[in-house]
Amino acid sequence: MGRLDGKVIVLSAAAQGIGRAAAIAFAKEGALVTATDINGEKLKELDGIPGIKTRVVDVYGHSVGKDQVDVLVEEHDYVDVLFNVAGFVHHGSILDCDEADWDFTMNVNVRSMYLMSKAFLPKMLAKKSGNIINMSSVASSIKGVVNRCVYSTSKAAVIGLTKSIAADFIEQGIRCNCICPETVDTPSLRARIQAQPDPEQAFKDFMARQKTGRMCTAEEVAYLCVYLASDKSAYVTGTEHIIDGGWRL
Repeated sequence: MGRLDGKVIVLSAAAQGIGRAAAIAFAKEGALVTATDINGEKLKELDGIPGIKTRVVDVYGHSVGKDQVDVLVEEHDYVDVLFNVAGFVHHGSILDCDEADWDFTMNVNVRSMYLMSKAFLPKMLAKKSGNIINMSSVASSIKGVVNRCVYSTSKAAVIGLTKSIAADFIEQGIRCNCICPETVDTPSLRARIQAQPDPEQAFKDFMARQKTGRMCTAEEVAYLCVYLASDKSAYVTGTEHIIDGGWRL
């Protein structure tokens, strides 16, 4: 407890799944957390948790989203940690991905991180200290995955963005890392399974590739988030942190 005492942390996609678990874990460790999401109703579930304040913000890259990001930045004198979580999983090969699917996925998964990082970096640089964590995936440049074409492409771009920020600003006191999970048991995953023509078989297919016999939990990813947000990882930057139960092996 207390590994993040007094640290100001902003994160996206905090209404459920990994974002929610991370927001709660950060607050329990003493951080002052601004939890954002576009789902205001779900986000309200975090209201009342000590250390967390919520904001409805669209980080997806539309013009209104950029305006909301700018307002969010203005509300903070400084930020110690920015955690970019917002993401979307498209199912299909390149032949199943039309231009609208491509553009939407890249906007949510990459452009949102570009906008948030670019907006908050000046305040980090003014303080000569800052820490950006990006949500990537093992389905990226790490491992080719069937029916994840645009998703994997976007998550590979996140790894490239992470390394670029880390390299450009390491001498100014900025760290940047990314987290690369495999299948995480979240409401989003459960919804995608239920949307399949045969949900029961889809669930079996997901479980069949889990070498540990189970999926990762959002809380397990949050433990890694706490480490990367803390000073315990002060010498860590520009790296992919894989949490996949050995799936890539």
